[in-house]
Amino acid sequence: MSDAIADAKRALRAELRERRQCLSPQARETAEAGIHAQLDALVAEHGARSISCFLSTTAEPGTRSFVADAVARGIRVLLPVTRADGLLDWAVATPEGDIAEGMYGLPEPVGELLGPIAVNDVDLLVIPAASVDRTGMRLGWGRGFYDKTLGSMERCPPVYAVVFDSEFVDEVPSDELDERVTGVITPTRTITLAPTRR
Repeated sequence: MSDAIADAKRALRAELRERRQCLSPQARETAEAGIHAQLDALVAEHGARSISCFLSTTAEPGTRSFVADAVARGIRVLLPVTRADGLLDWAVATPEGDIAEGMYGLPEPVGELLGPIAVNDVDLLVIPAASVDRTGMRLGWGRGFYDKTLGSMERCPPVYAVVFDSEFVDEVPSDELDERVTGVITPTRTITLAPTRR
């Protein structure tokens, strides 16, 4: 990756992080309700019985109420657990929803760990992002967990990134290691950008 691209990514991430920190509690609550509704509709549209999702931090568009509701409805939800080697393990979300602080301070499920290939069996992937552009290029937070996961999957189901409305943009800086997503979920809409990946 060139220095110019790395610098552009760093600058954009810092701007987005700051913008997220400034959101009011009411704006966060409204966003979580919107994300919940959009994800419910997406799961129904795909007839998904097994999905991957993530436990949102306080700065991210909220996914936790959706995860709890999906589990209560009998949908198998795999949640990511970070590893030191840059890959993701997975754990099945439970009704108890026990959570611990994982690597990098991220909220992660407590439970039996499944290896990185467990995600190969899901019908739909729902992943975090800092921003996504109109070509489906995703800007993550710089650690590469999801780019490695998506890049290593044999048969990748539809992948939707969750962002706030203002984070769906015309273009994000990218390099050859970055992976595109199928679509974007925001609090107000679901946008499908590309056909299902390979």
